[in-house]
Amino acid sequence: MEKILYSLREIEAVASRVLGEARGKTLLFHGDMGVGKTTLIKAMALKLGVGDMTGSPTFGLVHEYRDKDGLPVYHFDFYRIEDETEALDMGVEEYLYSGDWLFIEWPEKIGGLLPEDAVDIYMEELEDGRRALSF
Repeated sequence: MEKILYSLREIEAVASRVLGEARGKTLLFHGDMGVGKTTLIKAMALKLGVGDMTGSPTFGLVHEYRDKDGLPVYHFDFYRIEDETEALDMGVEEYLYSGDWLFIEWPEKIGGLLPEDAVDIYMEELEDGRRALSF
């Protein structure tokens, strides 16, 4: 697993690279709070043609957007859920097997529900302020 080192100035290129190289459309973002998961997801959504991207869906669990072709792109943030039952209650399984782009923050909160072909993306902040990403 290669590490990609980048700064905020390079986030568009990193977003393109992840979208182009990921072996699936369900992307699981792992990393500490403040590492830049939402920032990278926004850049990826913009690359897909989403024009109305807002912040992380921390309180609503999911935001639905439309790409340049009108297809759905979903952004999940499971930070605040207590157990997988909450995700099941909101119908997460329908999303997980939809074939649409799914960007999921804090996927470990729903680990037992995730499809086997989901792509794990690991992020960390380096001491110099750059980010490291591997998938």
